[in-house]
Formats: sequence, structure tokens, C-alpha cells
Amino acid sequence: RRPVAPLERTSNRVRVGTRLHPTDRWPFPLDISVEYELSDDGLTVETRARNIGEAACPYACGQHPYLSPGPEATLDDCTLAFEAATRIETDPERQLPTGTAPVEGSEYDFRCPRPIGALEMDYAFTHLKRDADGRAWVNLSCPDGHTVALWADEAYPVLEIYTADTLAPERRRRGLGAEPMTAPPNALATGELIVRLEPDEEHVARWGVRLR
Repeated sequence: RRPVAPLERTSNRVRVGTRLHPTDRWPFPLDISVEYELSDDGLTVETRARNIGEAACPYACGQHPYLSPGPEATLDDCTLAFEAATRIETDPERQLPTGTAPVEGSEYDFRCPRPIGALEMDYAFTHLKRDADGRAWVNLSCPDGHTVALWADEAYPVLEIYTADTLAPERRRRGLGAEPMTAPPNALATGELIVRLEPDEEHVARWGVRLR
């Protein structure tokens, strides 16, 4: 694998990329690029993966942005909203998926905005409601009056929500992990939502964030 290198750069946009060479553990060559663009609509991130091999390749990707509650706040002080109908349940030891549960009527139902309080979360959610542009949204409303809004396009059917309770004390609950994923945890083992990339086929996924 060669280092990530700038492929294009302008005053408001940069695209970096790398080539993943086959190994004994991952025998599939891929060209990967990630583009970051700032505009009046905020930050947009586009990930492209192209199968440059001669056989079909199993593929999934995920992103790990954190939404900030502000410099002096914690998530306890924030209001959260995201419209997902299903939570993926996990085992307590390894956090591998064990099944699914509806969010309706549970403490994980944030389809209407409500305070996070002391609730701890580290779960993936599916069956996301989308707007007319096919975007699913996570809105974190902060004590300073601003709302940090993350969107993910239809290439990302899964959102992991993490309240950062297991980080170092100085970082704990100081950001909300709102992580778009093309497949759920452990998908390479289960095959669930794994993309089959044929030779020379490309997969494109986009997400973004803005301050309201």
C-alpha cells in the first residue's frame, strides 16, 4: 500500500487517494479516493472505490466523524434527533451483532428531538428515514444555540451512534460519533449488505456536515 497522496487540490477542495495492493489476508486490489469539499452548504465528503482486479471484490466502508457539542459543553447538555426505525443489538463482550430491535418506545428512539442526558449509546441503526434528496440526517442541537447536522446519502444504509463513554476522561462525552456505514458491524463475516464490486466497477458514497 502506498501512502495517501493529494490527487487534486483547489482553494476549497482536496482529493486524496491510495491503492490497496493484494495481500495474503486481503487478495483484492482497490483504488480508493476521498474528496473533501467546503461550500456554503458545509463540508461534503465523497469516497470512491474501484475494483482494479480481475475478480469480484467484497466491499464496505464507513466513516468516523464526531459532532461537537461546543468547547465548554458535553453531550449531556445537547438535544439529539435522527430518524431510524431499527437498532442493531450487540453482545456486551465484543459488540458483535446479535439481532435487531425496533426503537419505538425505547430509550433509543430519537425520531423526535429530545435531550441525550446521561444515556450511553454505541449502536448501529438502520431503516433510516430520508428526505427528498435521499439523505438521512443526524441533528445535534447544542447549548450555544447552534445545531450540527450530518447527512448521509443512500449508499450509507447504516448509522452508528456513539456517545464516547469509553474514551479517555478528558474526551469522554465531548463529541457524538455519527458514523455513516455501507454495511453493519461484522458484515464481512455475515455478508449482510456487502457490496459486490465487479472488475472495473466503482462504488461512490457521500456524506456531509453543516452548522445551522
